[in-house]
Amino acid sequence: MQIEVVKSKIHRVKVTGADLDYIGSITIDEDLMDAANIIQGEKVQIVNNNNGERLETYAIPGPRKSGEITLNGAASRKVAVGDVLILITYARMDIEEAKQFKPSLVFPNEENNLLN
Repeated sequence: MQIEVVKSKIHRVKVTGADLDYIGSITIDEDLMDAANIIQGEKVQIVNNNNGERLETYAIPGPRKSGEITLNGAASRKVAVGDVLILITYARMDIEEAKQFKPSLVFPNEENNLLN
C-alpha cells in the first residue's frame, strides 16, 4: 500500500505579486524551492491564511534572493499582494518508507520571504 505524505512545506510567505495575464503557476524564489526540495513543474498546494482559499498549481523558479512569491493566471484571483501563504507538496510512498521519511520544512523570514 502507498500513502501520500507531506514532502515539502514553505511556511508563511507573503504574496509579492499576482499576474492574471501570465499562463499559470506560482513563481517561487529559487532559493526557497531548493531549501524545500521543490522542483520546477512540481504540483504545489497553496493555502491562503488570509481568506481560506486552497488551490493547486505548479512551481516555476523565480530570481534567487528576491523573495518572490507570485501567483500567475487564474490563481492570481485567489490572492492579494501581502496575503500570507503556506506552500505544500506531497509524495506517494510505501507506508514503511513514510514512517521513516522526513519532509523538508522551510520557515523563511516573514517580512521579506528570504531564508535566514
